[in-house]
Amino acid sequence: MKIVPRRDEAPLTEAELALLRTRAAELAHGAAELAPEEEGLAAAVFSVGEELYAIPLEHMRAAIPLTTVTPVPLAPPHIIGIVRFRGQAVTVLSFAAIFGVGGWRTDPAVLVVIEGPGGRLVAIDCEHIPRATTLPLAAITMARSVGAGPVVELALPELGRVLLLDDLEPLFVAFGRRADGH
Repeated sequence: MKIVPRRDEAPLTEAELALLRTRAAELAHGAAELAPEEEGLAAAVFSVGEELYAIPLEHMRAAIPLTTVTPVPLAPPHIIGIVRFRGQAVTVLSFAAIFGVGGWRTDPAVLVVIEGPGGRLVAIDCEHIPRATTLPLAAITMARSVGAGPVVELALPELGRVLLLDDLEPLFVAFGRRADGH
């Protein structure tokens, strides 16, 4: 193996610096003009099998490789194992097993670390690194009026059917019950 030293990048020209400053000002100005009602809900979107799920970004803590999981002997089938995240052991759950998803399109490769009520962390497996997107508040409000629950079904023209994990507390309670066998 040959070690090649990293080359220093060439310094930016005045024209490049001016362009970057202009772009930064435009982005800052555009972000300041958006009202929270116009923005919608910032969410992480990922697929599990044929379904598309979304988790509010405020609950997502990280996306890490699935290869870092340590299996737990005699664990229930919905528990894949544990992973070390920021100095603590986090339970890794099979999202497909919890939600009864029939099958994966590709093997899971990523863990999504989610913070629930009381700061409790769990990780779920998914096929790819989630994409950040904004879900329209009008669609979320309409979906909540049709059916309340921890999972809200949205019909979005640009994404299609999206299952929003709207309220994580019942999900964490359900995960706890499944872990206890009740």
